[in-house]
Amino acid sequence: MSTLSTIKNSQPARAGGAAVIDMCVLRNALIAGDRGAIESLVAGTGFFHPAEVAVAVELVDERLARGPASGYEFLLAELDGEVIGYACYGPIACTTGSYDLFWIAVDARFQRHGVGRLLMRAAETEVARLGGRRIYIDTSGKPQYEPTRAFYERNGFVCEARLVDFYAPGDDRVIFVNTLLSESNGDA
Repeated sequence: MSTLSTIKNSQPARAGGAAVIDMCVLRNALIAGDRGAIESLVAGTGFFHPAEVAVAVELVDERLARGPASGYEFLLAELDGEVIGYACYGPIACTTGSYDLFWIAVDARFQRHGVGRLLMRAAETEVARLGGRRIYIDTSGKPQYEPTRAFYERNGFVCEARLVDFYAPGDDRVIFVNTLLSESNGDA
C-alpha cells in the first residue's frame, strides 16, 4: 500500500483544524474495505442522490477490478485508520494533459478542517506528476452547492462554463478549471 508522506498542507487550517490535518495520512492505494467507507462518506454528506452515490462506488469497483487501466486514481485521507475524505481523478480521453477531478468529498464531521484542501493539493501534485496541465471539476448550480463552488474558487479554480438546466430544470452544470504550473519551466 502506498502512503503519500511528502504531501504537506501549504495553507494554515482554520481554528481547530490543524490537529486533524497534522494527524491525517494520505494514501493512494485502494483496498476492498474502502468501498463501504467511500459509500458511507458520500451518502453521509447529504448532497448526493442514491444514483450519484452508486456512481462513486462504481468508480471504486472499477479501480479495484482493473487497477491503473481503469483510468481512475484515488487519494484517501485517513484519521486513526478511518477514511475521512477522498478524491478520485483521471485523465480525460483524447486530450493532452487534461484531467477530471471526478469526486472530492469529506466526511461531514471533518468538513471545514482543511481535509478537502489537503486532498485538493495532493490531487494537483499527483496530476502534475503524471503530466497533467489542467484539472476540470463539474458541480451543480443549485444553491446548496454554493459552498462547494466557493471551495473550488478558494483553491484556485475558475468557472469556465455553465450549462443551463443540464442535470434537470433549474439545475445547471458548472464547470471549473485550474491550470497547473509546469514543474519544468514554471509556466502556467
